[in-house]
Amino acid sequence: MKIREEFTCPLELVHDMIKGKWKPIILWRLRLGAASLAKLERDIDGITQKMLLEQLKELTDYGFVKKKTFEGYPLHVEYSLTEERGCELLEALKIMQHIGIEYLKKQGMEDVLIEKGVIPE
Repeated sequence: MKIREEFTCPLELVHDMIKGKWKPIILWRLRLGAASLAKLERDIDGITQKMLLEQLKELTDYGFVKKKTFEGYPLHVEYSLTEERGCELLEALKIMQHIGIEYLKKQGMEDVLIEKGVIPE
């Protein structure tokens, strides 16, 4: 998790911070509110706990996600978007989600969106 020293524009830096298969998906899930590690793992199809932990650590280090630890046993931890960077980046992800929805509709794949609950029937 190293930020490059040479870049063409700041967009490259943000791309490096959120690149990969899982980070945008994790951020998108967290738009629904704080969630435990177990809940995130259940909600995100195909992600392993190890990968989820790695990605959450990076997103936390970059200031997109915050981690709250509750006292007691068993240990309970929740992850949520930070009000500053996390919620701001969510606005960009909403635009990307909209583009994806419109693309799938134009490709005649609206049934997939309905099946996944992205759009109502």
